[in-house]
Amino acid sequence: MAVHTYESWENPYVTVQAGMVTLHVLLADANTSDYGAGGILRPVGARRQELNLSMEKLGEAISAVPQTSWPYGRVIAIEEAHKVPASAQPQVRRTMETAVGTLNDLGIVVYDLNDGKLQ
Repeated sequence: MAVHTYESWENPYVTVQAGMVTLHVLLADANTSDYGAGGILRPVGARRQELNLSMEKLGEAISAVPQTSWPYGRVIAIEEAHKVPASAQPQVRRTMETAVGTLNDLGIVVYDLNDGKLQ
C-alpha cells in the first residue's frame, strides 16, 4: 500500500493509548456527485468521527462501522499515541498487542502506516 499519512487514509484507523484506544472513522459521503466535494458545503472533516473505547468495546465498535467506510477492504491502520510518558510506554505496547490480536480475530488486516507493514 502506498498510503503513509492519516490525511490520505480513508479506512478506519486506531490510535492506541495506555488501556484504551481511539477509533477514527471517515463516513462515506452521502452525495455521490463530484460537485462541491470537500468544499465548504461538503467538508471532509464533518464526516470524521472519533470514539474513545476501552479494549473490551473495540470489537463491538469495529463491527458497527458501516461497510461504506471501508474503501480499501477490511484493512485498518494503527498507531501508538504520540507524546506518551516513558512510564506509560510498556502499557501502551501491551494495549497495542491486544488491539492487533482483537482486530486479527475479527478478520481485519492491521496496517502500520509508520512502518508500511501489514500485521
